[in-house]
Amino acid sequence: MNGYITVQEAAKKWNITPRQVQILCKSNRIAGATRMSRIWIIPEDAEKPTNDKRKAGSTNDEC
Repeated sequence: MNGYITVQEAAKKWNITPRQVQILCKSNRIAGATRMSRIWIIPEDAEKPTNDKRKAGSTNDEC
C-alpha cells in the first residue's frame, strides 16, 4: 500500500521489536495507525512515540 508501512518495517526503522510496535498501535500512541483485518498499517511519515514514563521519573536532583 502506498503511503503505509508494516509493523515489521516500523520496528526496523525505529529500532524496537515488532511486538512493541503492535502494543503502541493498540494503545493509540501512533498517529494514523489503522488495523486492517489482522495487520496494522502505519503511515510512512509516522514518528516513533516518546516514552513519557521515563521522562517523568528521571529527576535525580534529590541528593
